[in-house]
Amino acid sequence: MLSLKNSPSIHLFPSSFPQLERLAPQNQNQGRVNCGRRWAPPFNVRAEQLSSSSSTHHSPDQCRRRPVLLGIGAVASSLLPAASLLAEGIPQNYQSFVDLIDGYSYYYPSDWREFEFRGHDSAFKDRFLQLQNVRVRFIPTSMKDIHDMGPMEEVVNNLVKNVYATPNQVATILGMQEKTVNGKNYYTFEYGLKSPNFTSTSFATVAVSNGRYYTLTVAANERRWKRVRNKLKVVADSFQVLDI
Repeated sequence: MLSLKNSPSIHLFPSSFPQLERLAPQNQNQGRVNCGRRWAPPFNVRAEQLSSSSSTHHSPDQCRRRPVLLGIGAVASSLLPAASLLAEGIPQNYQSFVDLIDGYSYYYPSDWREFEFRGHDSAFKDRFLQLQNVRVRFIPTSMKDIHDMGPMEEVVNNLVKNVYATPNQVATILGMQEKTVNGKNYYTFEYGLKSPNFTSTSFATVAVSNGRYYTLTVAANERRWKRVRNKLKVVADSFQVLDI
């Protein structure tokens, strides 16, 4: 039995349909949430419960993902894929988001709050600075590993300059690194996007697993970047994909 007393909370959310980005054909229903899929947490919870409605068809306006907080108590054996997060210890002033249905996890600052970010599966933002946020999205892929996309330098250059940057933005790649965690490979990179009236800087971590291409992005206004860079790097480095 694993006790979570005096430990930071772990947030778990039910699944939603993968959202498509420019690496795949555009989804005309982007941003819709799948409510028809039933999900029951196999553990003790202390939180707002999932809807008990028997209907399996809902309109987007009627459906909202509801957080389940894993409180003090036992964690069932079905949570073992996420046990490494607890074993390593969640950094002070961070909380852990774990999605066992869609197969990923990450840390985020504990004073951030959840919000809806169109086309993304999960997102959290600073309570006062909305442009300072983290979000995760994924799309289907036939690739088995991030290495299938190509060498890191080539992949990062293509993503930043041809996917993330809009025609009126100047993209700058500030750094990149590759790592392997539990047999999964990741590319993490730092980049800036300069628009005529605004400049942002971000970290992104990309990985391939479960027949999906995952992207975590954590960003801030360029003027605040030096102050928050290390804080946001923890978020980018914490991203992990889980077997589902």
